[in-house]
Amino acid sequence: MAPAPNAVPAGIVALLPKLSDADADIRYMSLSDLDNILKTGSAGFLTNEYHTCARTVDCLLKTLDDTNGEVQNQAIKCIGSLTPRAPPELLPPMVEKLSTLKTTNSVDASIPATALRVFITAFPRSITGAQPTKSTQEAYSAISKVLIPRLVGYVVMSNGSRNQPTLPPGMLEVHADNTIDSNAIDVLIELIRCFGSMLQDPEKNALQKSTMAIFDNERTGTIVKKKAVLAISLLAVYMSDILLNTLVYSILESLNKPNLTAAQHRLLITMVGSLARTVPQRFGQYLRQLIPFILGPLSEQAYRDALEDTADTGTADTEADEVREAALLALEGFLSSCSNDMRPYTDEAMQAAIRFVAYDPNVSADTEDEEMGGTRDSVADDDADPEEEDEDFEEEGAVSDDDDASWKVRRCAAKALYAIISTRSNGDLLENGILYEKIAPVLISRFREREENVRVEVLSSLTALVRKTSDKTITPFSFAGENEFELSSAVEVRSRKRRRLGSDATLFESPTISQAGFKSPDASPLPSSGPKADLARLSSSIIRGVSNLLQQSTLITKQNGIALLREMVNAQNGGLSEHLRIIAEPVIDAIRSPTGHPTSHSAGAVAQASTGKLRIEALQLVGAICDNHSSTLIAPYASNLVVAVIAAVQDKYFKVSSEAIMAVESLIKVLTPPRSAGTLQANRNHVEKLYNVVLERTVATDADVEVRQRAIHALGVLLVRGSELNQVRVLSEAQRMKTVGVLLDRLRNETTRVSAAKAIDMFLSSCKDASVIQKDWTRDVAIELGAQLRKANRGLRGVSLATLRDLVGNAAALSCLDDKTVQAVTEMLLPLVSSHDLNLLGMALIIFAKLVRQSPKNVVNARLITSLCDVVVAPLGGAVLDALLVLLKAIGEQKVGQPLMQSLLQDVGVNGDPTVVGKAIGTLVVSGGTTVGVKLDDFVTELHSAPDDKRKCLALSVLGEAGYRLGSSSPLEPGLFTKYFGSKSQSLPRAAATALGRAGAGNVKTYVPVILTTTSEAGSSQYLSLHAIKEILQFTGQARSDISPYIKQMWEKLMAASQAEDNKAVGAECIGRLTVIEPKTFLPSLQGCLHNAEPSVRGMAIQAIRFTLSDSDETFDEVLRPMLVPMLRAMMNDPNLENRRLALGVLNSATHNKADIILPDLTELVPLVMKESIIKPELIREVMMGPFKHKVDDGLEVRKSAYETLYTLMEGAYSRIRPMDLFSRIIAGLEDEHEIKVLSNLMLSKLVYIDAEETSRHLDSIAERYRSILAFKAKENAVKQEVEKLNEANKGVLKATLLLHEVVPAKSSAGNNVQSEKWKGYWDWVKENFRSQLAVMEQELRSQTA
Repeated sequence: MAPAPNAVPAGIVALLPKLSDADADIRYMSLSDLDNILKTGSAGFLTNEYHTCARTVDCLLKTLDDTNGEVQNQAIKCIGSLTPRAPPELLPPMVEKLSTLKTTNSVDASIPATALRVFITAFPRSITGAQPTKSTQEAYSAISKVLIPRLVGYVVMSNGSRNQPTLPPGMLEVHADNTIDSNAIDVLIELIRCFGSMLQDPEKNALQKSTMAIFDNERTGTIVKKKAVLAISLLAVYMSDILLNTLVYSILESLNKPNLTAAQHRLLITMVGSLARTVPQRFGQYLRQLIPFILGPLSEQAYRDALEDTADTGTADTEADEVREAALLALEGFLSSCSNDMRPYTDEAMQAAIRFVAYDPNVSADTEDEEMGGTRDSVADDDADPEEEDEDFEEEGAVSDDDDASWKVRRCAAKALYAIISTRSNGDLLENGILYEKIAPVLISRFREREENVRVEVLSSLTALVRKTSDKTITPFSFAGENEFELSSAVEVRSRKRRRLGSDATLFESPTISQAGFKSPDASPLPSSGPKADLARLSSSIIRGVSNLLQQSTLITKQNGIALLREMVNAQNGGLSEHLRIIAEPVIDAIRSPTGHPTSHSAGAVAQASTGKLRIEALQLVGAICDNHSSTLIAPYASNLVVAVIAAVQDKYFKVSSEAIMAVESLIKVLTPPRSAGTLQANRNHVEKLYNVVLERTVATDADVEVRQRAIHALGVLLVRGSELNQVRVLSEAQRMKTVGVLLDRLRNETTRVSAAKAIDMFLSSCKDASVIQKDWTRDVAIELGAQLRKANRGLRGVSLATLRDLVGNAAALSCLDDKTVQAVTEMLLPLVSSHDLNLLGMALIIFAKLVRQSPKNVVNARLITSLCDVVVAPLGGAVLDALLVLLKAIGEQKVGQPLMQSLLQDVGVNGDPTVVGKAIGTLVVSGGTTVGVKLDDFVTELHSAPDDKRKCLALSVLGEAGYRLGSSSPLEPGLFTKYFGSKSQSLPRAAATALGRAGAGNVKTYVPVILTTTSEAGSSQYLSLHAIKEILQFTGQARSDISPYIKQMWEKLMAASQAEDNKAVGAECIGRLTVIEPKTFLPSLQGCLHNAEPSVRGMAIQAIRFTLSDSDETFDEVLRPMLVPMLRAMMNDPNLENRRLALGVLNSATHNKADIILPDLTELVPLVMKESIIKPELIREVMMGPFKHKVDDGLEVRKSAYETLYTLMEGAYSRIRPMDLFSRIIAGLEDEHEIKVLSNLMLSKLVYIDAEETSRHLDSIAERYRSILAFKAKENAVKQEVEKLNEANKGVLKATLLLHEVVPAKSSAGNNVQSEKWKGYWDWVKENFRSQLAVMEQELRSQTA
């Protein structure tokens, strides 16, 4: 808004006379100008203008009583603009005048109250625990002095004066006509929301009493009383424990009154449920006294009495039904907000909800009993006639009674069942079968529900139960506006089998094509027990019930029914084989659903959105069915499916079109070999149609970006299905050439290049036929991919590099590259040969290794040698080091390694890490032979004659690597290395031990006996021998590293040597690796060590077991399976604190690597982890540091390990953890030490995606901890490390806050929802105080999801 030219007090004075003008337009425009001046003027331009402001207030009060409504509204805006700029001493009289204003000319009686609400909201909102701003403090002073007495009718906070002013009747008191003004309650609600944290106990008590008195007035309207319930609930957030206790017991007294009316009963129960949602942490303690009053109206006797009364009178008792509705709503609030405290009453709550979800007075008692009693029979009867069921469904659906409100009771009962399912599933009632035994059959029986609102809740509840049964991973949330999506279906998750070191950097090798949907899935064996077995037993009844709904119901019911079927397919990896005939046509009809032509634009938008959602759900179901069922089963419906899906692909609504293309992918897999082997000719017409529509969407300029991206991916799938991988040509030669040309064109387009690169990657990974891959196309693709490596977008560079890796990894494609292309790609790859980004570096090195074998002289140049020398200096390890050695081996084998060797020796030498440089030189020496200009003997001479330890260490590393690669032909003897074990140098003995082990891995027969002899010696020689053994055991997968003749002797030596404290860590690693080789022999021995009396022996065994988990194979797993959980149980209960910390690390590793073994027993192990995450006061001690006392927490490291383990369990096995227990530990962790705060915050950031619903229930508790973290300020003399920790914590909190707001935005916005009130205030506070940091954080998050 442009600054007003007269934004000075004189400009305001000039406008005031015009506010009384006879012309309403002039009054309106004058108020508009006044509002502009007030908004654009400086913050303090009216601070010293008391009289001007007072005159302005008086004039505005007059305009509030204007006959013109627009003038009144503009006057209210002016009050909101004037209030924060007015002098502080003017605020009390201003409130006084607004609260006593009587309108005579206005028809709208709510104008004064609206003006008061605008006055209240004009100031910054107060936050619990935060220092209020000066203006907020001044506003509260006026409110405390004037408004609160006006609301309650008496002075609450006395100033000590004996002569208190006489006040008019309170705004919340009963008026002369025996009514209460609902506008006054609106003012009270706004007052509590904005200033609740500043109210003092006497004020809260007075407001509570005045509000509670409203319920005693029988003539007060329902709307007023509902607003009063909201006000009490909001006030409870800021009440002290004493005041809350007083409030709850006053409610209990009212509930105990013998003459309580139904209306009063309903309001009190509603209030109880609302309190449970607003203050769940403090309210749970009162459930024991309150639950009988909630369950009373829901008892079996009450149910039967209601049915008998209805049968006798012919009409239902509406007031009694309203009480039941309120009781069920309160029950839902208890279950969802206070689930831990509700555990003792879950069974009663479940029975009540099950009872009343079928409560329907319009259905006779006999029929209802038949339905409920016949549930099990109908569930078991798989051969029932569908047509007969349809007739029954139609008959029941025909019953209608507009005056019947019992559906509200049934809807609330269904919501209560949903709350039980959502809070008591994980590792609880789902595992023991209670949910499927008691709740699921009742929900299935209610598919015949005649009220749509209830039916939708029933379907949602059953869908939630099925979703809980599934072990599928939650899809991460991405920020709105980002169209990039992960096309990861083409890459199979890598096996967790042991990857031997020296395996030519398999981490960076080409991925295999995913088997998902590639072949017809085999029928999964039906589990004998567990949730999936329970679901399988009910599947038939669920499918038949949903089939009926799809044929007869409305859009929203169909949508929910299809969503239920999709979740069933995902949970069972199929499950519809026997029922496709009854659901295929309804699903296809749903895909064809027309948008319709409603008369109004708004109605059209709603209809289009509803139809679009239905079509999306149906398309997702089609994709799930195709991916999880045999092609033979789908074949009869293929023709209709193809027609319907193609029509959806061409839909103008981009979400429908995008989802339809995903369904096209699944159909392509169904219709093409090997899934449809022998039927390709019959399906060729369908494939042709799908190909044409996908190609059209790929090149369409009017298509949405997401649609084009997914169409490109579908083209990639088509190419893969027609590649040599299937030994069949799905596409003609002309179609294939056109397709690859389109992909190359899309690769050059900025909006689709990532998707095109991934599609090309799929094609190159699968196609090995040289006649299919065109030379010119391959060269153009290679050049374009290389050009993408110069872009700033790291994600784009990563995808392009991975595709280029697969291109050179394809022998047929690599042979298409000429020298000119190789040179160009080399130049574009060189900037990536840097240690700044190790992930990209590893892939770049693998690409160079392939190119060197293709054209060594064009690749190995001065720039590459310089870059490699810079990389070798960096501390490399793991797969990146392996990739470097692969490249160096290729360079040596191609006899172009001499310049590189000279640079390594002259320019690098001892400047880098001797281990890395030594491996590089040793690899080049062996692979290059006589062509590199140096011999192995030169390094032996260097070892003997070098004047310093660095050169000796480098020589040892070179010789060790050379010995490993030469194997049994190596001329090096063990004594060459062991002679340096006794050196007084700090680094030389360790380098000798590592080199000894490295050389020994290539020549076991010569080296291992010598090493074992040295292991028997005490002191440093024994320690160094253990390191040598560790190096050898890392290569046990190699044929030349066969150590089987020495295993028993090695075990005995290791067990003896590991008793020494210094040897325990390395000895445990060696023992663990040896156990993997002979698990049947050694694993029982390790299990026995866990019960040894010595803590050090138990600790060694725990560490050894951990090393077995990440480096093992199927044979080992079979031996480990029956032993792992008992061993974990023994470790976690170890009396030694350090051993328990090590045990948590073992459980963490087991969750990563042996999840299938421990998952069934996690419900027993998780509580042990939770126990270790609690602060134990007995482990905290005080130590003196000079004149100061310092607290030392000996349990901190154990707690850190516990939280790390919880984080891993949360990611990999959330379905086995009780959410309430997990959230309680995370929220407690936000108040712990810095490292645990960071972990807890990271867990919350993940839980936003994994379980947004449960996360939203804890927002208030999270907000309190987050505000405390952000409000903490470092001391002026704080050291740099403390400041960095504080900044890190703040950054993490702001990031999590932003994620929470993005996923559950409704919780951050104002409204009549009483939940998450503290979170709303916290979000406003963060926006006000951390605006710039939030903007930066949002930009970072968007760039990460790009």
